[in-house]
Amino acid sequence: MFVYLSKKISIPNNVQMHAISWSHNDGFIATGGADGLLKVLKLETAAGTTSKDSIKGLAAPSNLSINQNLEGHSGAIQVIAWNEVYQKLTTSDSHGLIIVWMMYKGSWYEEMINNRNKSVVADMAWSPDGSKICIVYEDGVVIVGSVDGNRLWSKEIQGSMVAVVWSVDCRLLLFGMATGEVHAYDTDGNFVLKLLMLCLNNAELEAETGVSVGMGRSEYLIVTLQWYAPTPAKEVTDSVSGEGSTPAPGNKREREPAEKQFALGIPDDRPRLAVVYQHGVMQMMRHESDTDPIIIQMEKMMIVSARWSPDGTMLAIAGNQLDLPDGERNVVHFITAYGEKLRTLKVPGRDIAGCSWEATGLRVCLAVDSHLFFANIRPDYKWGYCGQTVVYSYPRPEKNEHCVVFYDVKLEEMYVKSLRFLRAIASFGDYCTLINRADDPGGIYLLQLCNGIGTPVDFKYVDIDPVFVAMNSTEVLVASHDAFYLWHYVVPRKAIVEINKNLNKPRGDTIWHVDEVVQQESAAAGKQADVKKAFTRTDDAICSICMGEKFFLVGRESGTLQKYSLPNAVLQYKYALASRPEHMALNSNETRLSVVNAQGVLHFYDLTETAATMVPSFERKDVWNVKWDSENEHSLAIMEKTRMFVLRGTDPEEPVVNSGYICSFKDLTVRTVLLDELLRDPESPDKDLIVDIEIKSLRDAKLLLEKMNIQEASAFIEKNSHPKLWSLLAEVALSRMDTVTAEHAFVKLKDYGGIQFVKKVNGIQNEALKKAEVAAYFGRFDEAEKVYMENDRRDLALALRRKMNDWFRILQILQMSSEPGDDQLLQQAWNHVGDYFADRQKWAIASRHYEPGQNYKQLARCYLMLEDYEKLEQLMRQLPEGNELLMILGEMFGNAGLCEQAVEAFMKSDQINSALDVCIQLNQWESAVQLAKSHHVRDIDSLLGKYAEQLTGNNEKSLAAVQLYRKAGRFLDAAKLIYDVSACL
Repeated sequence: MFVYLSKKISIPNNVQMHAISWSHNDGFIATGGADGLLKVLKLETAAGTTSKDSIKGLAAPSNLSINQNLEGHSGAIQVIAWNEVYQKLTTSDSHGLIIVWMMYKGSWYEEMINNRNKSVVADMAWSPDGSKICIVYEDGVVIVGSVDGNRLWSKEIQGSMVAVVWSVDCRLLLFGMATGEVHAYDTDGNFVLKLLMLCLNNAELEAETGVSVGMGRSEYLIVTLQWYAPTPAKEVTDSVSGEGSTPAPGNKREREPAEKQFALGIPDDRPRLAVVYQHGVMQMMRHESDTDPIIIQMEKMMIVSARWSPDGTMLAIAGNQLDLPDGERNVVHFITAYGEKLRTLKVPGRDIAGCSWEATGLRVCLAVDSHLFFANIRPDYKWGYCGQTVVYSYPRPEKNEHCVVFYDVKLEEMYVKSLRFLRAIASFGDYCTLINRADDPGGIYLLQLCNGIGTPVDFKYVDIDPVFVAMNSTEVLVASHDAFYLWHYVVPRKAIVEINKNLNKPRGDTIWHVDEVVQQESAAAGKQADVKKAFTRTDDAICSICMGEKFFLVGRESGTLQKYSLPNAVLQYKYALASRPEHMALNSNETRLSVVNAQGVLHFYDLTETAATMVPSFERKDVWNVKWDSENEHSLAIMEKTRMFVLRGTDPEEPVVNSGYICSFKDLTVRTVLLDELLRDPESPDKDLIVDIEIKSLRDAKLLLEKMNIQEASAFIEKNSHPKLWSLLAEVALSRMDTVTAEHAFVKLKDYGGIQFVKKVNGIQNEALKKAEVAAYFGRFDEAEKVYMENDRRDLALALRRKMNDWFRILQILQMSSEPGDDQLLQQAWNHVGDYFADRQKWAIASRHYEPGQNYKQLARCYLMLEDYEKLEQLMRQLPEGNELLMILGEMFGNAGLCEQAVEAFMKSDQINSALDVCIQLNQWESAVQLAKSHHVRDIDSLLGKYAEQLTGNNEKSLAAVQLYRKAGRFLDAAKLIYDVSACL
């Protein structure tokens, strides 16, 4: 992830801020400071005139739509708490005054006031369901009240308290004591347990911080006690009680979804309770009885505030870094729920007072001195781009899995694939690699190579943790912090071609430790790495990787860059970089390397066989995404904050406002995807969230061509040569019938077909037909057809549509204008359209097209699929005698048990034996005997006798034989069988 400051709001009269809180459901920001200053703000995005010209995502400009001062406090505001369910704001000041605010007709007003006049409020917390509030005072008094203002109970607890929080299920109250302990009480005020705070008895932390951590020390002041709970939906105020009124207890109301609902399941092993101490120690717990918490030490830091992100995956920790110079000490650290450090943000000013998250989890608001700073967060999404497909993932906690969506931008189709324990996604060309942990307890990871619709084409199991992943056209590189694994994958369409090509290449996929040195001779001899050594810890961990076609690079924490050959994985050189590489990328010819460090600073390095030389006098700050041009080694697209720059060498073009992630850079166009917006509704991707940005040279060339300056445009393109520009010039030149310029452009493109087309156009005498040919050549078929029809060349229009296999349009043209000789083409059109619907199993529609097309075979198939045997019978009677389709119809009727119709079909096709066989199969012996006697084709009596013998043997079978003889008219034989059966009884 990357974080940067994006906006600053100054508070009038330089009033010092002390507290801040951002409502998740309504987006209001409440901030309070000295002298009773309390403000409620709201930032709203400025909408464009249309959906296309409006800027989406974080790049959209935002303005203050609400800026209201709330009067009522006289002391410094110390605590702010939102009731997300009932849209209430509760504040307290240094004089102990508590005010509950409500919103009415767009403004905030006092609803309730309370003041004990004995002590100061230490902390307040609303229950997750919004029904209760707990207020704790510094003197140990606890008051629990309901949302309508009634006191439920109060209690005086021995000792001073500094913090309070509700459990997610609202069954427990946790109190943070001034001694550093945390006590748990039930909702009636009864003591339950004292939480195990291992960080209070950690000798290692005492040695690191230099602070005694004995019980009761004032240094162990709890500044944050937070139990993560998803943001609940807010109540909708009904028309009876009025806007902003408080609902009566037990009054059920309809709820509306929150703007961003994070009601996601949380893994059992993820901590959700954070106890944060002022001097930099934190204890992360999974529940109140956790005996194995995660203890974190932020060295030489005085923490002021800490807040969970809305989805509970990160914790923002604001405070002062004491080992930094004065004026630079305000920092915000972002860590995962497991204590892993992600990023550090430096904030200008003297004293930071607090931080709060926006509901989307993409922005953080910071109170510093008399200012509010806003920071944008760019998460590390699991996503990729292959071919024309955006691949992205989102969690489905209710099923304990991730959904991976393959969204085809061109066809606007999506394919979904479900995976458990998804770890990473990487992409290159037309394929992507999905990595997830297998379900077995061994911790093995599965690598799947998938195409653009999510179909796996190759797979591999690996044993190392895939922290970093990169791929090229033939290999996938997976790296942990200590080792890497090179997988030579196989693409089906390339497999046969590459059999002979790769006979001499080493195909052994193995794990290599980053400290291990493999010589060329060892690799050529097929020497394998020491697998045991590959799992040992290194003192200089891997921090980033990148791949080219000839070599790959591994960056380490010390700034060392190691270059390995492909496909042997032989260590060739070691380079020294100026800083720790966070993100690396190679240009198209693999001669220049872009490196972004942890602070978001971009540098270029020119790579040679023996050195990596930093490009002098070049540096870009706040860079969080980089993509090289796949066709030009000197062009690079970068994202700086909410602007996209295209660098030609080291010179930037004019920026474009955009907050998307870069998919590709080719054909002078940068394609970005607004993943923040896409993941708000991941099940319904919108093509408008894929934004194509043309670079300056393409925009300038189009501008010159639009101004009819084709000669100036040609000269400009000569100076800025690119296939995209030459193809653009060829199209415009042909549209203006400038065949000389068009031919020159095709020569530059080395397009032999285009050159031949120019010659074809020159050979056409009619100017209108020339324009039609040009329009058809560039895919403007409707325009070409219109020109043909206007010039009375209906035959050319039909030929064009036939070449494009557009039979729907051919059918329309033939129906609108009929001419002699159209019958055969019309029949073909009906049949091709019928085939279209039959392929999609729309049998009823297909049959309506096959009927005028007289395609009786396909028509019979449609009737059969529709089980419309009446129409099959009608079709059978329409066919002439001897038609080959009659045999097929007879089989259809026979399979359906329709003996009479089957016999009629077979007889009409002069297939007497087939008719007789179907009668026998369907046990219609009477019809079989009549057929046999009338056509003298077979000794039916012997067949009947053999079949009757098979049926006899027991009473039930004998009675079946009786029925057989009765149907065949052989009553004497039936009577004999009945007599035999009666004799046995």
